[in-house]
Amino acid sequence: MAAVSREETGVELDGVTVRFGDVAALRDVSLTVEEGEFFTLVGPSGCGKTTTLRAIAGFETPATGVVRIEGREMEGVPPEDRNLGVVFQNYALFPHLSVRENVAYGLRFHDPPDEGTADERVADLLSLVDMADMADRDPEDLSGGQQQRVALARALAPGPDVLLLDEPLSALDARLRERLRVTLKEIQRDLGITTVYVTHDQAEALAVSDRVAVINDGRIEQVDTPERVYREPASRFVAAFVGDNNRFEAVVTRTNPPRASVDGTDVALSDDTVVGANEPVTLCVRPEAIRVVDGGVEPSGTATTTLSATVESREFLGDAYRVHCRWNDRSILVKTGGERPPEGDVHLTFDAEDVRVLTDE
Repeated sequence: MAAVSREETGVELDGVTVRFGDVAALRDVSLTVEEGEFFTLVGPSGCGKTTTLRAIAGFETPATGVVRIEGREMEGVPPEDRNLGVVFQNYALFPHLSVRENVAYGLRFHDPPDEGTADERVADLLSLVDMADMADRDPEDLSGGQQQRVALARALAPGPDVLLLDEPLSALDARLRERLRVTLKEIQRDLGITTVYVTHDQAEALAVSDRVAVINDGRIEQVDTPERVYREPASRFVAAFVGDNNRFEAVVTRTNPPRASVDGTDVALSDDTVVGANEPVTLCVRPEAIRVVDGGVEPSGTATTTLSATVESREFLGDAYRVHCRWNDRSILVKTGGERPPEGDVHLTFDAEDVRVLTDE
């Protein structure tokens, strides 16, 4: 990816550390969010993703490092002067105000971003989030999804430079989350607003983001496109956290093409794999990259690894099966389509280019 000039940067964290007493919640975090980008922070509970968002917003003060918004350093700038829109997990709507009055609240302290009136701005935003016909309702009369859209409209009302979203969909049911994350992405794309989104849901992060930052224990493990984070995890943590993955501890054996040994079985690696002989590594193979072949037919090919396994259990997903297999006292997960799931003794095959080799400690 080409370097981004500071003038094109929406948000920048440069060596940011945040401490709560003796505990470092963020550890020397550096990242750049491009202007107009939908950027997601994802990781397990307590990893530091919400602290990162709060540092951008000005709710937490870094012990070291610098936060910049639109190229401007934020040291000493209070949250209300950072021109940010924030949507929290609980939406924080005012129960005594109508939908229209909630959206208009942010305009009490800021003029509308265009030449129109405050009433016109509110009407436009309610139309944008498909809530125009509910403008006079109270928040308590709305569903969770409707409250989320009102909170989003209120955050957008002053025309912020950056939109911060702190797990805004986590309290909703799965089907509604899927529908509203599409709505969020469409609104963000239409407005072209720089957006930083926090979630612990890996599928959500992969679905909505231009780029993803995976955080673990206050550190950035990987920043990349959703496709690369999924297909080319940079560390063992990312491989384990993002999606299902079969992971094998292995020792590299020097042959041509390169191979590695797992429990005495040779596993083919791609020709561009750069590892030394006798080097310990972790091999990762996604379940959908593994093919199931009937146990009576053993495939061949120098670029293919074949494991003789036994099907232990199956889960029907509607469009596919999750098949749990046993090989050398190891559990291997396979995702396969077809009308009839595999059973009994099978061969599991995968190609060298589908093996991700990780060497991080």
